[in-house]
Amino acid sequence: MDLGRRAFLRLAGVSAAGAVVAACGPDSPSAPVASTAPASPSASGPPASRLPTGPPNWDELRAKLTGGLLRPDSEGYGNAKRAFNPLFDNNNPIAVATASTAQDVQTCVQAAAGRVTLAARSGGHSYAGYSVPDSGLVVDVSALNKVVVQGGQAVIGAGAKLKDVYAALARAGRALPAGSCPTVGIAGLTLGGGIGVLSRKYGLTCDHLRSAQVVTADGRLLTASASSEPDLFWALRGGGGGNFGIVTEFTFDTDPAPNLTVFSLHFPAGSATDVLAVWQNWIAATPPELWANVVLSGGSPVQCRVSGCYVGGTAGLNTLLNNLITNAGARPAQRTVRSLDYLGGMRFFEGGSARQTFVASSRIITTPVDAAKVVALAEGRTGTDLLIDALGGKVAEPAKNATAFWHRDALASVQVYAQATAKSRDKAAQSVADVVAGLAAVGAGGGYVNYIDPALPDWKAAYYGDNAGRLADVAKKYDPFNVFRFGQSVGS
Repeated sequence: MDLGRRAFLRLAGVSAAGAVVAACGPDSPSAPVASTAPASPSASGPPASRLPTGPPNWDELRAKLTGGLLRPDSEGYGNAKRAFNPLFDNNNPIAVATASTAQDVQTCVQAAAGRVTLAARSGGHSYAGYSVPDSGLVVDVSALNKVVVQGGQAVIGAGAKLKDVYAALARAGRALPAGSCPTVGIAGLTLGGGIGVLSRKYGLTCDHLRSAQVVTADGRLLTASASSEPDLFWALRGGGGGNFGIVTEFTFDTDPAPNLTVFSLHFPAGSATDVLAVWQNWIAATPPELWANVVLSGGSPVQCRVSGCYVGGTAGLNTLLNNLITNAGARPAQRTVRSLDYLGGMRFFEGGSARQTFVASSRIITTPVDAAKVVALAEGRTGTDLLIDALGGKVAEPAKNATAFWHRDALASVQVYAQATAKSRDKAAQSVADVVAGLAAVGAGGGYVNYIDPALPDWKAAYYGDNAGRLADVAKKYDPFNVFRFGQSVGS
């Protein structure tokens, strides 16, 4: 049975982290990776002083691309424009360009900057549909999908999907912390931070980024690293996809692939408040080898599951689980514990690849909140889930301003996810908004940019905190004319 990712989460209580994990880098850094691609005519020149005017010459652009270009009257346009969420099927870009090389991306930017809205698309999982802008140009980088693992590093194209990244890493005996949905692109995940089931042990995806190749608003191809374009490199680690430029390639540090023990506990009806109350203090006290979440499924009564992943064997894990169960005073109706290799562990959490129709948002828990009030928010809301994913551990080690990812001191993220159809979209959105407001009222503020939400109040501060000002400065430096603009771009 091909379960969708969210269906799997509801059944197994698995985290959806990763806007959807596993390794930290070597002790001594290696030299940044420079671009091996030939430079475009503008690659070494100064940024443009002004933007061109008038519509792009689409025939000319099509002729220059090694990929392809589809317009609304082209065969295949309907499929080419689709995002992961069918709620955005009515978005109609003016064109969809397929980038087969970094030079294709440069060509697109040079042809369209200032003329139409530009948006890069990797996996197409933007929760707000920002990667498929109406009347804009979609630069589809899914063909830039190489995964080359050599030594302790992995060079990964911006279009690579997580299922392919994990498979290539596993073949080499290496691991990279990332998300859980198999069709999420590495680009959007990394640029927003990248949380997942091994985050507490190994940190965020963006924490393992060594360098990135980026096409900026003036069409230049730059290498961003600690020693080359350091401000841009800082911003790319948590500043959110769609900002600053279009990344074509990442170089990551990796770690040896660990053996894992995964688990799922289904608790009986009526125990959600006790489980969540105990879980918040329990997860903060457990070793970083353990990652766990709580999934509250709305309804009457609210259903509760705890699932997770442990870097270690069953004996150590069972001791930790028994402690949770004893203190919660609720024996799970179902308890599953399995030992798996790295790739098996990643596949355990991935669910299916089918498109899913949903509305979602997020909040961040920094200190324990009133469990009864949180559970009450899910009461009667059938089809709405609260996925509370642990942070802490390695995530908390860098300073809050060391990278653009702000929520270093968070206890957990809360994804509020509601099933929807085209007809029920407004009702689902209102349900999500009500829960988000309720979470804020009990002390869960902020938000995770990879669960981007156009309706989130004060979104810039929610996503980026005190890092928002520096991000705006970086955007002004590398995109002074706001070429990469969308509803929640940091330069807007």
